[in-house]
Amino acid sequence: MSDWGPVFVAVVLFILLSPGLLFQVPGRSRFIEFGNFQTSGVSILIHTLLYFALICIFLLAVGVHVYMGS
Repeated sequence: MSDWGPVFVAVVLFILLSPGLLFQVPGRSRFIEFGNFQTSGVSILIHTLLYFALICIFLLAVGVHVYMGS
């Protein structure tokens, strides 16, 4: 059996935390903007730190495991 938990968590977080796709922190004119499809260096840095923190929480602290196959 293969453990697909880390792969699943990493892909979902990457999609959700892509700067400018769903939201952007900080935005260009406001603190948070939704769906503007624009990004900045500061936004990339903040989203990277959020991604790292959440992936550490889900994989190390919570221990998400998804087993597929027989």
